[in-house]
Amino acid sequence: MKLPHKEEWSGKNMGEGQQKKKDALIELIQEEMKKNGGFMRTAQLYELHMDYRKIQKFVEEGVLERIKNGCYGMGFSKQSEEDMVAELFADGVLCMESALYYQGYIAIRPACWHIAVDKNTSKSRFKMRYPLIQPYYAEPEVLKLGVEKIAVGSREMWIYNKERMICDCLKFEEKLERNVLQQAVLMYLREPQKDIQRLMEYAKERKVIQKVQNRIGVWL
Repeated sequence: MKLPHKEEWSGKNMGEGQQKKKDALIELIQEEMKKNGGFMRTAQLYELHMDYRKIQKFVEEGVLERIKNGCYGMGFSKQSEEDMVAELFADGVLCMESALYYQGYIAIRPACWHIAVDKNTSKSRFKMRYPLIQPYYAEPEVLKLGVEKIAVGSREMWIYNKERMICDCLKFEEKLERNVLQQAVLMYLREPQKDIQRLMEYAKERKVIQKVQNRIGVWL
């Protein structure tokens, strides 16, 4: 699709034909964003025959909004924080304090989202002011160990089940406040449907068998 020049997109100078082209382009971008989880990267906009100047013009007009460097959305900031995270990190897994919150182990949602991602994920994905993301890089085979899906906002996200979550909290206990870790362990001990066999399997995989035996095993 051939787009009009920048000067043709400015108010009174825009003829009916140019306005139709612009409206058609906006509709096309909306359709592509829906397919792409609600946002598009610069390279994807270029594929629609846009260039940097036209992208900037759409940002100035409020048609597009810059989510972060090289990433754009339409009405993205009007979404809830949960929906933003679910869209931007559909391939990630809620872990650590974020997993503790959504599994009901702590009452207050952390200010920062803790998300496990493939170790090959570009670090530039997390360079954003809002929402705040704390990535945990994992080997692909470890990333999907013990995952399940839960509702986050109006969407779904991957999260670690309670056994995997506890193993990770013990593995990275220096990243947690002591009282948070103690509460997590206590909550797991009270868990009516805990799976100790699965817990030990994950503990072996995560190399925290000794910690699990010392913190949990003595109370079983």
